[in-house]
Amino acid sequence: MALLEMASKKMPIPQKTILNILKLLVIVPVFVLLLRIADNWWSLAWAALILLLYPLVVKPLQYSMSVQYLPKHIKKDNE
Repeated sequence: MALLEMASKKMPIPQKTILNILKLLVIVPVFVLLLRIADNWWSLAWAALILLLYPLVVKPLQYSMSVQYLPKHIKKDNE
């Protein structure tokens, strides 16, 4: 996991930007649902559910984008 985190730091700026936009696409509905609490209390439950599922959606995307920046000897050992 630490190697994947280091590899994600080596990503170029365009890829980091794409990753951050994808993260925003996941988290923006939370704020929209929080604004709707005045009308519907179930919006709070949906916002909490999205926040709980956030790591399950974002981390695999981050790791799949950063796997190409792992050191070469690490990739050969796992294949």
